[in-house]
Amino acid sequence: MALQEQLDAFEACFSAGETAHKASPETAALLARGIAELVASGRARNTLRAGDRAPAFKLRNRQGQTISSGSLLKHGPLVLMFYRGSWCPYCNMELDAMKAALPKLAAAGARVVAVSPELASIQDDGQLTMLSDPHNRTAALFGLAYELPVYVADLYRKLGNDLPRLNGDDSWTLPMTARFVIGSDGVVLYSEVHPDYTIRAEPENVLPVLRALHLGAR
Repeated sequence: MALQEQLDAFEACFSAGETAHKASPETAALLARGIAELVASGRARNTLRAGDRAPAFKLRNRQGQTISSGSLLKHGPLVLMFYRGSWCPYCNMELDAMKAALPKLAAAGARVVAVSPELASIQDDGQLTMLSDPHNRTAALFGLAYELPVYVADLYRKLGNDLPRLNGDDSWTLPMTARFVIGSDGVVLYSEVHPDYTIRAEPENVLPVLRALHLGAR
């Protein structure tokens, strides 16, 4: 099943109150309102696009090691994804899909890096490097960071998603979910940003760009 099909199936069950989260109609309506307002704001139009130069960054992994974008790009192009956190089921499904696609992405010469504002990023898995972005500073450089509406923040508290504790940041900001391909020269070659977190790009979408780079490097 394609990633978006999985997400759509989960969203349908969640909105119907059929998941472990047991969403009430009021909860589903508030979350949908938050998504609609972010989409309507047009913030996604101000994010980095293909042809832009990616900002340099230094972030830490779970082991506390500092990883720089420069050191990563020395080994070839990056597939850089931003996700909300391990508490988000949509993000977890995307991470699983990316892990399943790792052999294809690696064969095309890329390394996959996943970034979230959580202080304790998830354990690295093979070539998928997990990095923590405190206060969404790097996400902001890519144009992705936004502040949750008060009513969404209140709802997250009720749902047990204590973002200030998880992220060490009481601003209640998150990144829009996004995926970029960055060439070894630091230029963005592919950009896909979704202000609606229930929509994600298929991992294979980046393969044509990576394969073209890989062939050109031979």
